[in-house]
Amino acid sequence: MAFSSQLWSLQRICLFVVVFPLVLFLAPVSADCYSSIFSFGDSLTDTGNLYFISPPQSPNCLLPPYGQTHFQHPNGRCSDGRLVLDFLSFKNGAVELGNIQQGVNFAVAGATALSRSFFEDKGFTVEVTTNFSLRVQLDWFKELLPSLCNSSSCEKVLGSSLFIVGEIGGNDYGYPLSQANEFEVPVTYIPQVISVITSAIMELIDLGAVTLIVPGILPLGCNPAYLTGFATTDEEEYDRAGCLKWLNMFHEHHNDLLQIELNQLRVLYPLTNIIYADFFNAALQIYKSPENFGFGGNALKVCCGGGGPYNYNDTAVCGNSGVIACDDPSQYVSWDGYHLTEAAYRWITKGLLDGSYTTPKFNLLCRTSETSEDFNNYAMKWQ
Repeated sequence: MAFSSQLWSLQRICLFVVVFPLVLFLAPVSADCYSSIFSFGDSLTDTGNLYFISPPQSPNCLLPPYGQTHFQHPNGRCSDGRLVLDFLSFKNGAVELGNIQQGVNFAVAGATALSRSFFEDKGFTVEVTTNFSLRVQLDWFKELLPSLCNSSSCEKVLGSSLFIVGEIGGNDYGYPLSQANEFEVPVTYIPQVISVITSAIMELIDLGAVTLIVPGILPLGCNPAYLTGFATTDEEEYDRAGCLKWLNMFHEHHNDLLQIELNQLRVLYPLTNIIYADFFNAALQIYKSPENFGFGGNALKVCCGGGGPYNYNDTAVCGNSGVIACDDPSQYVSWDGYHLTEAAYRWITKGLLDGSYTTPKFNLLCRTSETSEDFNNYAMKWQ
């Protein structure tokens, strides 16, 4: 298992995480805060796992200019900098390196909720060459569990931990959409995807998890890669932000069904705290009013791309030779056509932290209160 050596801090949030490929290292925290974070998901959460356990993929997030904004070099994150997970996971303090009891990230870029065999049986190609589905990630966690706690201590360890289940499901629809080019094909999978996510949450709770954040999926209709692939001259197909209505409705349907299941889980497990993180609307507000978030006219254009109306070209993707990034990624929402910039992830995180896009609303990471200006002025530094 390979580890990098990045370390950074964010002022005044009660958790501190050093996100390495695969393992999150947390400093000791007070009894009021989470002792560790365990996360599962795909490229929106992966901090480098895929690129240490799989052959290179496309786009290859281990090539420049990935990571240029915060890390100054590629690190496996599919962005120019930090992800929502990074922003959710910081606190001042000393770090105890190598202590897996303080957090592990199991997310893998390209992962699906459903198994790889599910798509292969239906004739769809899954880009990731190995099965890193949610079920597999959960099995990894269970295999690691004896190293984290014993039968007498697991209740305390897991009960004081924060579990982030997702974002997961976007690739379950993306793979069929990119090959079938029909809306009806992946829409039939939504109940099955939701069922897998629900089962994983129930299993984590049965193991001892008490606090879980479950993100919905982002608005696919605003994704430059899909805007390019499903471009149409029919202006009625687009909303006022320029996003494809039918694709957004599709992902909204997933999120609606997910929230229904989470409501049922809250009834079944009244002593747990199951928080829905509304990535969809947290991002959609940016697309609808990009000028309010500093993005100007670049909400639907790609920072690192190869031309076209949205600066996305699937034959010249970010990381390929000759493809360069924009001068200022903080002015763009989309980094490479599929993934967002650090600036966009920062704004999404703010919407979660202030309670605007979490259900139920709560003090997400036992942090002190900050104003919007404070959030934008956090001091980032190497230690």
